[in-house]
Formats: sequence, structure tokens, C-alpha cells
Amino acid sequence: MNYIFAFAIGIGFTAGLRSLTPPAVVAWAAHLGWLNLNNSPLAFVGSIIAVIIFSLLALFELFVDLQPSTQKRTAPMPLIARIVTGGLCGACVCAASNQSMIIGAILGAMGGLIGAFAGYEVRRKLVAALKIKDIFIAVLEDLVTIGAACFFISR
Repeated sequence: MNYIFAFAIGIGFTAGLRSLTPPAVVAWAAHLGWLNLNNSPLAFVGSIIAVIIFSLLALFELFVDLQPSTQKRTAPMPLIARIVTGGLCGACVCAASNQSMIIGAILGAMGGLIGAFAGYEVRRKLVAALKIKDIFIAVLEDLVTIGAACFFISR
């Protein structure tokens, strides 16, 4: 299997953990020239407006996730958001490598779906097993998401 496709799944998986952090990482990478999206339909992702919007949305999501009233990521709307942003990020990874954006979108969306359910279960079980407040695992999950998204984009 082509490693680019694995990275498309991986960036999608991170979108399953946090729906808006990976698009912000992808936007920054495209804006800084780490991902070459210039000759693709996804070139807008690297624009300064997209960088600002995705960055603000990602910061907002990090704050909202810490609120007790936040919906589970496996609820319909948050799950759809993770699938869509995973697909977008996967398509960007593939487009930057001259691979099929459609395959990248499908793989990224699958990664988003897997990441949403896996992340939910791991977080729930860690909180119960360690007998600590959810916020500590949430912050750890934020750091893992940022680090993993940067890893998949930097390759």
C-alpha cells in the first residue's frame, strides 16, 4: 500500500479525535508550502483566510470540548463533521502527492469514522481506569491530535 494512503487514513483518524484541529494543521501546512496544493481544486485550503478560519474554529473546538454540555463525538452531527473534515484532510494529503483526491477523501473519511469511535472509547476507558477527571484526558487527547496531525502532514 502506498504510504500516502496510510497518511490519508492517519490524518482522517486525527479528525475523528478533534474535527477541526487537523484541518487547521493542513491549512497551515499548505500556507507554509509544506503541502503543495497550488494546482489542485483544494488550493483554497492554503489561503490566509482558510488558515485564520480553521485556526479559530480549532481553538474554539478545544475550548468547547472541555464543557460538560458538549455532545459525544459519536452523536450524528459531530460524527458527520469528523467524517467530512477527515475526508477533506485526506484529500489534501493525496492532492499534495499527486494521488487521487477521491481515494484520499474516502480514506480520510474512513479514518475520521474510526478515530471518532476509537477516541471516544479510549478516552472513556482511560478516565474510568485512572479515576481522574475527563479534562486531563481531554487535554492529553488534544496534544496527541496536534502531534499526530503534524506527523502525518510533515511526511
